[in-house]
Amino acid sequence: MIEIVNLLEDKLENLLERYEFLSEENEFLHRQVAVLNNQLLEMKLLMKEKEAEYNSLKIAKTIGGSNEDATETKLKINALIKEVDKCIIELNED
Repeated sequence: MIEIVNLLEDKLENLLERYEFLSEENEFLHRQVAVLNNQLLEMKLLMKEKEAEYNSLKIAKTIGGSNEDATETKLKINALIKEVDKCIIELNED
């Protein structure tokens, strides 16, 4: 009977050690996920900034005399002009 109790105590102690190890590992992994999520968010923001910068450079290049993307830029400018016109009309209605 003492052998069974000793064996049970050993197994219980082993389980507790494994539980503590896995709990610590889980906490570490949660912290790592949080860090990686923050990095991902920063990268997404940086990517948006770079896309906006690229679009601005593309428009500037087109306005500067390049024929590349000229049609696209003209369409964007026309859309912006229409949007401004709509805003002016709405302001005048008030």
